[in-house]
Amino acid sequence: MRNSMTGNMFKETNVVRKQTFADMLESDPNDQQEFSFGFTKTPESSPAHHHRLTWENNSPYNAPWDQSSPFSTASSGQTSAFPTPSRDQYSSSPLSKSPWSSHAPPPSNGSCSYTGLIGSLVREEGHIYSLFASGDLLYTGSDSKNIRVWKNQKEFSGFKSNSGLVKAIIIAGGRIFTGHQDGKIRVWKVSGKNPNIHKRIGTLPTVKAYIKSSFNPKNYVEIRRHRNAVWIKHFDAISSLSLSDDKTLLYSASWDKTFKVWRVSDFKCLESIKAHDDAVNSIIAGFDGLVFTGSADGTVKVWRRESQGKGRTKHFFSQTLLKQEYAITALVVDPSAIFLYSGSSDGLVNFWERDKFLSHGGVLRGHKLAVLCLATAGNLVFSGSADANICVWKRDQESDHICLSVLIGHGGPVKCLAVEDKGAYVGGNRQYIVYSGSLDKSVKIWRVTAQVAAAVETKPQHHSQMEIFSSDNGESRMKNYKGWNVSG
Repeated sequence: MRNSMTGNMFKETNVVRKQTFADMLESDPNDQQEFSFGFTKTPESSPAHHHRLTWENNSPYNAPWDQSSPFSTASSGQTSAFPTPSRDQYSSSPLSKSPWSSHAPPPSNGSCSYTGLIGSLVREEGHIYSLFASGDLLYTGSDSKNIRVWKNQKEFSGFKSNSGLVKAIIIAGGRIFTGHQDGKIRVWKVSGKNPNIHKRIGTLPTVKAYIKSSFNPKNYVEIRRHRNAVWIKHFDAISSLSLSDDKTLLYSASWDKTFKVWRVSDFKCLESIKAHDDAVNSIIAGFDGLVFTGSADGTVKVWRRESQGKGRTKHFFSQTLLKQEYAITALVVDPSAIFLYSGSSDGLVNFWERDKFLSHGGVLRGHKLAVLCLATAGNLVFSGSADANICVWKRDQESDHICLSVLIGHGGPVKCLAVEDKGAYVGGNRQYIVYSGSLDKSVKIWRVTAQVAAAVETKPQHHSQMEIFSSDNGESRMKNYKGWNVSG
C-alpha cells in the first residue's frame, strides 16, 4: 500500500520476480504447477515461511497521534489505552500449533448474545491479505500464494497459485477471482465431481487476448519513461476487486494507477482507465451505476457507467469526493446502497450519503494508526487498522454513528475483514459473524451483536458506554470504557 504524497511506502518483501520473455507471452508460465488440495481432517500446522514485515519511519501507518481520541473522557482528561497482545504472546500460544483454536465456549443456557472472540484460524505460512465469505465457506489469501478454504472453522480445501501473493478474493457465478501481487487475476472453479477440488480455468488477461493485442502498436501505452506495455494487462500489483450489481462486470484496481473493467462471461478486458496520480488502493462498484476509487494520492473519485449500445459500456469521471494529504486505503458501500465509507492512513473513516447527493456525512475517529480495511452489515460498520484493533460502529436513522465496541486480539495490523449474516436475532438485535485477517498470520472469528452496551444511545457530544473486547491467552475478557459518540 502506498502514500506518495507524504513520501510513505509500506514494503512487502515478497516482491515480484523479474519478468521474462515467457511471462510476456504466457499469462502464467507456471500455471501447470498450480494445484488444488483437500483435507479429510485438520492437519498439523506447516512450518512457518520466513517473510519479513518491514516498518519504516516513512510508513503510511504513521498517522498523526495528536488527533483527539473518541475514547477520551473529558472530565478526567485521560485517554483509554488499547491493550494489544505482544508478538511473543503468540509464539508460545497453542494457536501456533493448530489451525483452529476456540476461545469462547458456547454459553450453557444456549444464549449467544455476547460480542466477543469465538476462535482463531492460524496457519504459519504468511501474512493474511484477503478474505471472502461465501455461504458456509471462508476463503483466505496470504503471501504464501495459497488460497485456503475453511468450512465450520475447519480446513476444508485449498488451491495454490505458483506466483503472486493473494491480495484480493471475490466470487461471482460459481467462479472465484483472485487478484495477485504479480498484476494478474486468476479464475478458479469448484470441480463438479469433488467440492474439495478447485481448478484454475483462466487468467486475466487471457493468453489469446494478450498475444492478439501485442501485435497492434495502438494497444500499447506508456507505463513509465521509455517503457510501454499492452493496455489490457496490469503492470503492478492488483490491490482490489469488485463486481457490478448485476455481476456481469469485474473491476480491478492496481498500483499501476489504473482500474480495468472485465466482462465476467468471457474474461474480456473492456476498458482501462488511468484513474489517479498514484496507486489505486481500493475500488467498489456502488449504486446508480457509479464506481468509486480510492488512491494513495489522497483522493476518492466517482466514475459514472454509461451504456454505449450493443452491450457496450464506458466509464466517465464524475467528481472527486475527497482530496487530502493522507492515502485512501479502503472503500465500502453499505448493504442498503445509501452510504459510502472510506478509510485512510490518518486513522479516519469518512462517509457520504447517497440521499443527499453524495454530500459529506461526517468522520469516524476510532483509530490511532491507518485504517486498512472496511466492511459493513446491516447498520453496522467495521474498521480494521494498523493499530491491530477493529472498531464496530452502529449507524442510527439520523446517520449518527456510535462506536459499540472495539475488538482486540490481533498481534499485528488488521488487513482484511469479511462479515457473515447468520440471520439470527438476540433480544431484537441482529447478530453477525466477523472474520478478520491480520499480518500476524491469523484469522480471528468474532460474534458481534448490534446492540448498544449498557448505556442507551445518546446524541453527539454526550458520553455513552462502550465495550472493548480483548483476547488474552486463549480467553475472552471485556473491559468497559467511557467513550464519545461519533457522528456526522
